[in-house]
Amino acid sequence: MKLKSRIRSTACIAAFASLAQTAAWAEEITVAYFLEWPMPFQFAKVNGTYEAEMGVDINWVSFDTGTAMSAAMASGDVQISVSQGVPPFVVAASAGQDIQIVDVAVSYSENDNCVVRSELEIDKDSAGELAGKKVAVPLGTAAHYGFLSQMNHFGVDLASLEVVDMAPAEGAAALSQGSVDMACGWGGALRRMKESGNVLLTGAEKEDLGILVFDVTSAPANFVAEESELLAKFLKVTADANAVWNAGGDAAAAMIPVIAKDAGMDEDATAATMATFVFPPVADQLGAKWLGGGAQSFMKGVADVFVAAGSIDGALETYAPAVNTGPLQAASGM
Repeated sequence: MKLKSRIRSTACIAAFASLAQTAAWAEEITVAYFLEWPMPFQFAKVNGTYEAEMGVDINWVSFDTGTAMSAAMASGDVQISVSQGVPPFVVAASAGQDIQIVDVAVSYSENDNCVVRSELEIDKDSAGELAGKKVAVPLGTAAHYGFLSQMNHFGVDLASLEVVDMAPAEGAAALSQGSVDMACGWGGALRRMKESGNVLLTGAEKEDLGILVFDVTSAPANFVAEESELLAKFLKVTADANAVWNAGGDAAAAMIPVIAKDAGMDEDATAATMATFVFPPVADQLGAKWLGGGAQSFMKGVADVFVAAGSIDGALETYAPAVNTGPLQAASGM
């Protein structure tokens, strides 16, 4: 077969594959989310609101890390990832994966941190004593970025630490067993970590240093382009659930038992966790602080920190193309 014929053949195969994928999306999509990470969208998830409004079946799949979400989107197994951390998104985008941020899922400075084992009696005034210690960090995640930023702030040489890649749940177990000296993570795992130790900086102290912590809803760029209306409906349901929660009162209280069960948590832990979360309204998300420019600048900062730490090979010149506000703007008009 001549080269041009092979190229045409390959192009045809790709076109048919794209058509088949689009047809599949019209019937069912797969959405990634986290357990032990309670959010208002789960109330709508349990009640079948997404399926009713979107007209498709949804396969909900739980993940342990945002890096795993990136891999699933790259393979085509996942079309939408809810509450993916910005750092794992940045790692994937920097490596050339064509994914886009479509909304700000949650801001949570108090719910992502590193915890030092109690026996060490190390706090922010003695953080230099971490040199030589073993640390459990879920690499490429928001917790990883927070860890790097805190070590930079305290002047702790990364080369002096033994860093092991562990999902938050594994890190919490290792910390309780004394297998590691510090562990980093979020959600239910972070609560368990705190039973074995103490944080170096509070959420407010981290924010004062410019260490922001927020998650996004992300999707492969081809899905965003080809199914923008379907995605807008998804974001609309999410925004409506957030609005009910943000309004408080009896309606919000009634969400807690449903969300708790879906998140695999008890109701008290769910309420306590969600009290530390902020779910920005759509108008705020589209503003300068978030998707109107702030998120893009923040991603560049995250990428530069990862490059300096040797965690990624290089950063993009700009992360503006990695944000697509079209579906969210459409959702605001629905």
